Amino acid sequence: MSAYPKLTIDDYERLVAGLPGRTIEAVDYYVLMVGADGMEPDDWDFGSWHEPTMGIELVTGGGGVFSAIWGNVFDCYGLEVYSDPMSEHIRGVGEQGGTARVAVASHAAWAGIIGEPIETARILWWQAGQGVRRDPLPLAVHLGTAEGQVWIGVGRSETRTPESPFYLGTDDVLVVFDAEAASRMGLEAASEANGPA
Repeated sequence: MSAYPKLTIDDYERLVAGLPGRTIEAVDYYVLMVGADGMEPDDWDFGSWHEPTMGIELVTGGGGVFSAIWGNVFDCYGLEVYSDPMSEHIRGVGEQGGTARVAVASHAAWAGIIGEPIETARILWWQAGQGVRRDPLPLAVHLGTAEGQVWIGVGRSETRTPESPFYLGTDDVLVVFDAEAASRMGLEAASEANGPA
């Protein structure tokens, strides 16, 4: 998806380390469009988790903009985070069969995060040596405020139901608000991850 030069582990960790102290003021999801005319945003709200397939844009106080997308900079498929808008990473926003931009800052799931300073920001790395992987892969970023937390990662539900199995490391962006759901999906280590081994 991204035409940027290779994002390094150091770049990635530096960007995420710069998030604490910032306040998220707006959030937009970038959802695939479906339907007979290709103009209907696909379902994305599944309660304790959302699936904005193409990515998410966070606007912070002072004009900072951050995009989280799936991509293959660290191999297929990892979560890439950049300090620029989603328009730099995807095309076809608002076009038939393209991507819908959906404002979600007023959604109840974001209530403990919007307007609250970020206190913690950590990366969940799929470590080298896990399964068939040889190199670290960023699966998610965990953000915490005094009032809430969110995991932004790459993954999807098999059937989009509460008890469905989840697959991490897919070409879908996943947003999770509930620690129990994050644990069931395999994202519970995000709040403890300190970087690649």
